[in-house]
Amino acid sequence: MTEVDILVVGGGINGVGIARDAAGRGLSVCLCEQHDLASHTSSASTKLIHGGLRYLEQYEFALVGKALSERRILLEAVPHIAWPLRFVLPHQPHLRPAWMIRLGLFLYDHLSRQRSLPGSRRISLKDGCIGAPLRKDYPVGFVYSDAWVQDSRLVVLNAMDAQRRGASILTRTRCIQATRGDQHWTATLAPENGAPIDVKARALVNASGPWATQFLDEVAHAKHQHNLRLIKGSHIVVPALFEHDHAYIFQQPDRRIVFAIPYEGKYTLIGTTDVEFHDDPSDPKISDDELDYLCEAANRYFEKQISPADVVWSYSGVRPLVGDEHGNASDVTRDYHLSVDRRGALLLNVFGGKLTTFRRLGEDAMDRLAPALGSQVKAWTGKGHPLPGGERTDIAALIEEVHQRYAFLPEATVRRLVRAYGTLTFEVLGDAGNMQALGEHFGADLYAREVDYLHRAEWARYTEDILWRRSKLGLAFNEEQTQGLAAYLKTLSA
Repeated sequence: MTEVDILVVGGGINGVGIARDAAGRGLSVCLCEQHDLASHTSSASTKLIHGGLRYLEQYEFALVGKALSERRILLEAVPHIAWPLRFVLPHQPHLRPAWMIRLGLFLYDHLSRQRSLPGSRRISLKDGCIGAPLRKDYPVGFVYSDAWVQDSRLVVLNAMDAQRRGASILTRTRCIQATRGDQHWTATLAPENGAPIDVKARALVNASGPWATQFLDEVAHAKHQHNLRLIKGSHIVVPALFEHDHAYIFQQPDRRIVFAIPYEGKYTLIGTTDVEFHDDPSDPKISDDELDYLCEAANRYFEKQISPADVVWSYSGVRPLVGDEHGNASDVTRDYHLSVDRRGALLLNVFGGKLTTFRRLGEDAMDRLAPALGSQVKAWTGKGHPLPGGERTDIAALIEEVHQRYAFLPEATVRRLVRAYGTLTFEVLGDAGNMQALGEHFGADLYAREVDYLHRAEWARYTEDILWRRSKLGLAFNEEQTQGLAAYLKTLSA
């Protein structure tokens, strides 16, 4: 039987964040995830590190301030997969008066203790490339700063760092039973392939996201009074609606906001929706109503009109929110709630949260657990602790260095690799001296050497792991190429 200090159930952003923090405090950690890392909510975000401008209307100043502080820390920790992004807000006076927007942006600029990004300002949309894609109904707008992140890669990098610090990361491994004693939990883990694993843990962390209450009811058999409200958020990807590097934030008649973000060089990402969800969280799909809503949201602002027929890809995720089941889903808090149950062996439940605040959530969780587990190590994951690949902050210089060392690679490929792996690009490419050394070519610019690395170092086992989570190369793959990649992955797992 494996004995650890902490068993973490759930390989989304909150689970890996807690595992990393705990391992760095000298505690032994095992994390299990029933599917792939970031295979659900954590890879279905709008890909933003942001405070949440709209939360100011709900007077969630503490949440916004916390998120803005985290934005700065994350930009420093993962400069290769996260970068600043300027947002354009076309003004519609009948939805929100200009004074309200100016006040909100002033607060947004100053709620962070240390401003590191350019402040907001009012702009004319009549001239220039920023206003050109928009309908002429919007002569004035506002610009402010936030940041973008490759969400599923952020999850993987946290798992990698946790593993480097001693944590055991078990993907495609379900926790099927957890029995509580006075001092320990005894859990049974069922891998996708292989014999069951018995684990004895001094503390159990329930970070199973949309399954959090189901896990308590059916696996841990722990009494609780927690209620989760499951909200589906969907996004669509269409051919690029504009060519510049700014994003847009659009106010809607229902007072919701929808983002339009430059995506993967050739596309525009549009989202998100907020829809009550009561089905299986493992496989949410966008509905026809959501497709229509997002297309109409974009069409209110862009000259170029789109329809569901223009959508090249869509994805949906289920957000587990803490709040009343009644009322508007958009008004439910995105802040997290941690609950420590001390009736026997320690149980920590994680409810809610948002991508931006995962590091703070992990820190808060371990501040509660670490003393009871005998660790005196203080919070450590803040400034000065980059995630794997993020050791170099000058990404342009790193791209140039990789390009010089691997001169045979196209510039676009170098840029993609560095923006995915940072300094780990040298580990991915190794001693390759020409294209032939990269091995089998599967499609787009994906070669066997990168696939081997992802299988070896990043828990990638299936095509969707590589094409839709470790990258977004699925946008450039056809069915035949995908089948070729699948056949190769089977040889690696044999």
